Formats: sequence, C-alpha cells, structure tokens
Amino acid sequence: MAQPDQKKFFENLSGAGKAIAVLTSGGDAQGMNAAVRAVVRVGIYVGAKVYFIHEGYQGLVDGGENIEEAKWESVSSMLQVGGTVIGSARCKEFRTHEGRRAAALNLVLRGITNLCVIGGDGSLTGANLFREEWSGLLDELVQQGKIDKESAEKYSHLNIVGMVGSIDNDFCGTDMTIGTDSALHRIIEVVDAIVTTAQSHQRTFVLEVMGRHCGYLALVSALACGADWMFIPEMPPADGWEEQMCTKLSENRARKKRLNIIIISEGAIDTSNKPITSEHIKDLVVKCLGFDTRVTILGHVQRGGTPSAFDRILASRMGVEAVLALLEASADTPACVVSLCGNQAVRLPLMECVQMTQEVQKAMDERKFEEAVRLRGRSFENNLNTYKLLAHRKPQSELPISSFNVAVLNVGAPAAGMNAAVRSAVRVGITEGHKIFAVNDGFEGFAKGQIKEIKWGDVGGWTGQGGSLLGTKRTLPAKHLEKIAEQMKANQINALLVIGGFEAYLGLVELLAARGKYDEFCVPIVMVPATVSNNVPGSDFSIGADTALNAITDTCDRIKQSASGTKRRVFIIETMGGYCGYLASVGGLAAGADAAYIFEEPFDIRDLQANVEHLTAKMKTSIQRGLVLRNENSNENYTTDFIYQLYSEEGKGVFDCRKNVLGHMQQGGAPSPFDRNFGTKIAAKAMLWISRKLKETYRKGKVFANTDDTACLLGMRRRALVFQPVVELKNETDFVHRIPKEQWWLKLRPLMKILAKYKTSLDVSESGQLEHVVRHRRPIESEGVPA
Repeated sequence: MAQPDQKKFFENLSGAGKAIAVLTSGGDAQGMNAAVRAVVRVGIYVGAKVYFIHEGYQGLVDGGENIEEAKWESVSSMLQVGGTVIGSARCKEFRTHEGRRAAALNLVLRGITNLCVIGGDGSLTGANLFREEWSGLLDELVQQGKIDKESAEKYSHLNIVGMVGSIDNDFCGTDMTIGTDSALHRIIEVVDAIVTTAQSHQRTFVLEVMGRHCGYLALVSALACGADWMFIPEMPPADGWEEQMCTKLSENRARKKRLNIIIISEGAIDTSNKPITSEHIKDLVVKCLGFDTRVTILGHVQRGGTPSAFDRILASRMGVEAVLALLEASADTPACVVSLCGNQAVRLPLMECVQMTQEVQKAMDERKFEEAVRLRGRSFENNLNTYKLLAHRKPQSELPISSFNVAVLNVGAPAAGMNAAVRSAVRVGITEGHKIFAVNDGFEGFAKGQIKEIKWGDVGGWTGQGGSLLGTKRTLPAKHLEKIAEQMKANQINALLVIGGFEAYLGLVELLAARGKYDEFCVPIVMVPATVSNNVPGSDFSIGADTALNAITDTCDRIKQSASGTKRRVFIIETMGGYCGYLASVGGLAAGADAAYIFEEPFDIRDLQANVEHLTAKMKTSIQRGLVLRNENSNENYTTDFIYQLYSEEGKGVFDCRKNVLGHMQQGGAPSPFDRNFGTKIAAKAMLWISRKLKETYRKGKVFANTDDTACLLGMRRRALVFQPVVELKNETDFVHRIPKEQWWLKLRPLMKILAKYKTSLDVSESGQLEHVVRHRRPIESEGVPA
C-alpha cells in the first residue's frame, strides 16, 4: 500500500497507447450500465482507447461490429437504465478452445490487451482461463498465419479485471455484488404492496424470490420486512419444521396479526437436499391451518427496473477501481476482482474468490450447512444471526432472568429506518430478558414522563414504516436534566439506547457531562446514528441517508428526462443536509450530475463561471442537458436563487434554467432495504452491547457506569461496526457546523467530476494493494473490534 508521504494520483497514470475492452456476461443485473459508463469515461479520461464488446462472450467470439470503439457520449443516459445496454448472452463457443482462439484474434487485431468483465462467477472463471491460455492461443494464431510474430510479442499478455454483477450476491470475497441492492428494492416494493392487500383479507402470502444456490435475497428481504418464516438453501429447516411453522403462524394470528408472510428462496431445500417449493408450503398451510394462502413468484421482476442509488455508486466506484487495476497490471499480476468490503474498495485474486464460491456449493452438497454459511462471509453470517435473534419469540420460561430496564428513544429529525431499529432493539432486548421502555418525543417527552413499557407485539410491522412512530424532537436534554433524571429514577432505567442524528450525539455529550451531578446518568448509554444528513461523527453511514439518496436520485432521473425532452436546459436542484454535503455529492454521483456545490469544498465566482463555460461546451455535443446540485447551506451568499439567476444570465442563448428545491420529501417515504437492514443489524448489536455492559457494571445490587467506555456511539467505520466512546469523538467534530472534521465521501467527489468530464485530481493512494480472501472466523465482540 502506498505510504501517506508517497501519495498516488490518478491523473499521473497514463493509459496512452493502451486499449481496454468492457463486456457484460451471464445474467443481467441493475447497475451494470453504471459500471460500463465508469470504465468507458475513466478509460478515455486517462487517454486509453475503450471498446464495447456487445453480447458478452458471443460478441467477443464473433467479432466484427460486436466490438465497437466507445466515445464519451456513447454512455450518456445509461446510468439510470437497468439491465445492460451492451447486451449479454450465454456463449457455448467460448467454452471451446477454438472459440477462445477466435476471441483472441478479434482482440489482437484491435490491439486490445485489457479486458474488464462484468458478470457472475461463471463469466469470471471463463475470463481467467482465457488469460491463462492467451500466449498459447497467440502461438496458434501465428502458426495459422492469422497474426505475425511482432503482434504476438507486442500483445504477449492479457490483463483481466472482473466486477461481480449478480443479483444473488453469491460471490465470495465481496459484501455486495452489483445488482443485489436493486433486486432487494424490487422485492421490498412487492412486499410493501402485498402487506396492504393481505391485511385487508387476513391472508398468508408465500413469496418466492430468486437465488438458486444462494439465499441472500430471501434472507435480507425476510429481515427487512419482518417475515414470519424463511427458507434458504444454506439453512434447511430442522426435522419437524412443518409443525413448528404452522404453530408460529397460528400464534401470530391469535395475537391479532392480520397477515403472515413466508419468504422462500427458489433453491430452498430440506436436510435431505430435497427441494421445498412455494406450492408445497401453500398446501401445507391450507391443510394444517385452513388459512387463505396465496403464492407470489417474483421471477424476473427482480432483475428489472432502474438501479438503486447504492448500485449506481457501487458500480461507479468499482468501474474506476477496475481501470486503475488494469493500468497498474503487469504480466505477473493475477487476474483480480474489484469489490467492496464494508465501505472500502478492495482487489482480490479472482480465482481465490471463485474457489471459495465453489467450496460453498461443495459444503452444501455434503450437507455441511454451518460451514457453507461461514464460507459465504461476514455479511451473510451477520444477517443470519440477526434474523435468528429476531424471528422467533422464545417462551417466557426460556428467557434469561434479568431485572434490568432499558429505555429506547428517537432524537432529532425523522429518518426512514428509525422504526426498524426500534423494533430490532425492543425484540433483542426482550430476548435478553430485559424490560424495554419506549420514550415518546425524544428528550422532551422523557422529561414530561412520556414513557411506557413496550412489548414484543407492539413493534410488529414496524420495519416498513417511514418516519418515527415513537415520535422525535430536536430538543436537547441540558434544560431538562433534573426531570429526565427523575423519570429515570421513577422507572428504574438502567440503560439508554438513543437512535438519532447530530442532536442525539449532542444529547449524549450533555448526559455524560451531567454524570457528576446525577447518578441516574451513570448507566450504559449507546447511540445509533439515524439522520438523512449523514453528518454524525464516528460513522460512515447513518440510518435514513440511503432512503434520502434514493429519493434524490429518483427525482433527478425524472428531471433529466424532462431536460432531455426540451433540450438545452440546465436544472439546479437544492438538497438537504445542513452543512454536510453528503446528499449533494453522493446524490450527484448517483444521478450523473455536472456539478455539486457543498460547504466542505469552498467555491467562488470563478468556479461558478467555469461550470457555466463547461455546460456551454456540453450543449454543443449530443448531450444537451445539465444537472447541478447544491447543498442547502453550501454558501450563505451564493444561494440557489443566485446560482439560478447567474446561470440564466450567463447561459442566455445557449441554455435556459430551472430550479427545484427537494425539501422534506428527502425525509419521508418507506425506508429502503439498506436502511431497514442496517437499522435492524446495528440496533441489535447495540442492545447486545447494553446487555454486556449491564453485567459488567452491576455491583452490590445496582448499575453504576461512569467510565468513558460506557457511553458509546456505534458506527460503521470502513470495514466494521465499531463502538466508540463519545468523549473520544469530540476532537473529530466541528460543533459549529455540525459535521465531522473528516468525511470519507469527499474522496468520491473527484470521481463525479471526472465522470462529468472535468480535469481534476483524484488521490488513489489507498488503492492498488491486492489482498487475499480471508476465511471468516466467528466475530469477536468487543469495542473497536471488527465484527
């Protein structure tokens, strides 16, 4: 890895004289186009020639018009389109030696020795075999007189970089594959729609989702919608499951739950490796319980539709990383895949990933299901463990005996996913044996005594609800400390879980400062970040930000469509975020904006002028539209109105302008699958931490916790969820502007500029190291330790 003092910049890498080809292969996945767009534009940016290979490996074998040089404008308007614009096809010829020889000839004739393959494990394995045979194939072509010796020497080795495009998320070594998040969006949209009809008629729905060999989609959608039962290939149900499932469904009905949802992966099996089908489940429920039961098979709906914001950003980041890996590759570099681990782009040897992916199938064939789950990796195992914690309510007799009371509250502005976090915290807390108290309306409600015990059934159906069902306020505790302490004493509260944004963080700082005066605050306190602004120190992500990004991206897609129709039009869009430019910057990357103005990156009249000139030049090309985002507090003088008027005046005769303030629509709506899942997992982890701290700090019949490590913020840091003492985060915070002093996403801004054809500087010092696939061991639970 590059040392900090040896910074590596993208613009210093040259692609001159190099040719890169990009192809999509296997099943299509939303986001593939974003990856193709990034490869093409970044390749052209560094001076390389970039080629499309149409129809996957079939196009590579057939050659001719299937291999076409790409221009900057060729990938315009691709970002928001699902599937793959350059086509994908299964290809029998490429599996033969002759087919690969024909493919090699087609590449050599065009001087292409860098291949970027976007597909699943089959496609990537084929690419690796092609690379291994390359020199032999060239020798054969020389012998056949199809190429000369000079060409064979000049193009003597083939570099290959893979990106995994697969909605199943079945590739080991990466947390998320391109298309998975969008497929989850399609599933959750269907589940949310089904919930309303099922409740009307008191029905049971069996939903079959894709995943022949991998249960990721079924698992995460079951987590995200609070399904009653789930079937996945990696965890066949134990013998006697039929009776257990029917008992659970009837118990839920007896508790006045008007619907049941069962999610089944298309590859679900029992312990004897026999398939479990959706029709079999339906017949079982009808026969045993007589419930009105319907089956919905989602099928190819899951592959369709527009890519989510997450998939566009993931694919764009991976596309840049892929070009970088190709530029740096040598004859000795093994073929690699670029992927995501936590929040960090990594490069992994392609065949190590393929090997481990095949080992999962082998373990399942041998019925070593626990081993299969472990091989699937950290993300899969964490999801499964959280599902097990939340899915089945244990009888009272099986719960640990605890005399602890834990209060849960929301603080700050509403954020989609808060309710999923509350549900998760309540149910995990009850499973841990605690009594859980819900506080309404944040610290203000706490001071007024708006607190009552909340039970397992009270949070049923909460995951899909937007906003905050507990009620939330921005009020800080400092003015109400005495009353809050009284309420904590009266209700014997032994721990606090605060779910909220920057106000929640400030609230924890104030409670911590008051520990010396009030013993009531000497209890374990943990905060889970939830705000659309994503401005809480100590965490790369906060609950609600992904839903807001999708709202921005959807609106920008519609606006771009409108601008394309009218031609020569520039839209200026104002986003939320306070002083934090996350939504404007990352929304800009996901929507394909030309510029994004933020507070963290000061700009002046010269920058505005340069942007106008850039757009004027753009209007002379075939892409006659512009999209500019502005964070609401990016500059007190250069307001949205000012920028709109400036652009209107300067663009006279070339383009006209429109402006749009997105406002509170960014806070509303049903939570995205990411926010539901993230909220569920992070709150469950926070509650387990509370249980551990309560045991550690319980002395002589009471809880007393006054050390720094008993008031923590649980945040996502690069590759892990980490508990960080709030005291330690103070130095990382700009309290005046309510933002962290350092923000990871600022590194993505040059990426947006490059993809919008600006010359800029991109620091890639953290890229370039080839890592190895780590076999996942059991997570170690402790502060600051990845899990």
